[in-house]
Parts: sequence; structure tokens; C-alpha cells
Amino acid sequence: MRFDLITLFPRMAEGYLQESMLGQATKKGLLDIGVHDLRDWSQNKHKTADDRPFGGGAGMLLSPEPLFLSIEEVATPGAEVIYLCPDGETLSTPMARELAAKEHIVLVSGHYEGIDQRVRDTLITREVSIGDYVLTNGTLPACVLIDCVARYIPDVLGEEKSLTQDSFSDTFLGFPQFTRPADFRGMQVPEVLLSGDHAKIDAWRREQSLLKTKQRRPDLLEKRSTSRPSGKEGPQ
Repeated sequence: MRFDLITLFPRMAEGYLQESMLGQATKKGLLDIGVHDLRDWSQNKHKTADDRPFGGGAGMLLSPEPLFLSIEEVATPGAEVIYLCPDGETLSTPMARELAAKEHIVLVSGHYEGIDQRVRDTLITREVSIGDYVLTNGTLPACVLIDCVARYIPDVLGEEKSLTQDSFSDTFLGFPQFTRPADFRGMQVPEVLLSGDHAKIDAWRREQSLLKTKQRRPDLLEKRSTSRPSGKEGPQ
């Protein structure tokens, strides 16, 4: 799968994308990630890619010309072109699964007050936010999206089980995890995890996951209940 990130700050992304799971997947040829400096498409001698917005107001806006030129050069036919912005649809597990089926995703990082609306109207195919807050630019959100989507690309994860045990994979939050030693400073690992009885362990984990979800994110249970077909009970 191919990702291309267009940003004013390529070095913010390069370190993140070269480490851990993403770096390993790239080395194995499972991912192909390009990071591009928007200034490379600037047509003025100062290599600037922004200007003041018409109508006045604070801040600067990324200019249409370098964005048009960069996207037109980088995007392949049928590529998903995503603009990372606070007013986009919220990144979620279902969206990540959907995007993982794409062959090519181009990510556009905004900065300052965003990008010229003509770019959004003409070239952007999807607008995505990673949460209800604002960052200095969209480079880190783009990296988050790549990380999230990559988990659903075959063979990127070492163990497929980790997908089914992740928080939000079944609308529940993750269960508590423990490793050796079984007794650390008087704090004991739950006996059920030492029992070797996988049925009991699975039941305990499910119970703990449900309990945590009820305490921290009851809205997830409400969504799950309302999405079930009529006549079927929700989680008890």
C-alpha cells in the first residue's frame, strides 16, 4: 500500500514513520511511504507556500498553487486524497478498515489557518480529524492516520490476534494486561491468568473489558446497543 504525505514539516514525520511497526513494515515492502516538502512546489524564489487570507483576519493560509501542483504530481488515478483538519470526520476503527482497502492514499497537512478552499473543493476526496482539538499542523495527525490504517493491512502486524484484542475493535475498551513477575512488590497477578484455563481467561478478559467500558466510555455501549437489530439483546 502506498502513502504520500505532503507537508511543510517533513522531518516531523520521517522519524515517526521510520520506527517501530511502520518502519518494519516498510523494510519488508508491505508499506511504501513518501514524505514530501510542500515548498518543493513553490513557484517563487523564496520558496514560500503561504499567504494572507482575503478578507483579513489573523494567521496565514497555504496557497493553492503549490498544493495543486504537489497533489497533481503525487496522486495516482483513483487515489484517496485526505486533508487532515479539525472540522473533518473523526478517525475511527471502521474508517481505518475502509481506508486499508485503498491502494494509494495522499495525505495533505494543513498549517496556520488551513488551506485555500479551492483545493478542498477540487482535489480533496475526504477530510479527517483525529479528535476535537487543534494542533499546530496536520503532520502528526497524518502520521496517526497512517499508523491506524496500517494495522489493518495484511501481515503488517505480527499477530492477527492483536487486532481483535485492541480497544475499540469490538466497541469495548481493552482489558488489563500483566507480565512477569507474578508478584511484584506485593502486587499479584489475578489468579485466573495463571490458571492455564483459556475459557476462564477469555471470560475474565471479556468481563474486565466490559467493566472498563461501562466506567470510562458508556457512550460506546449505547452506540452498540442502538446499532443491534431489533429483538437482539445488548451486552449485559
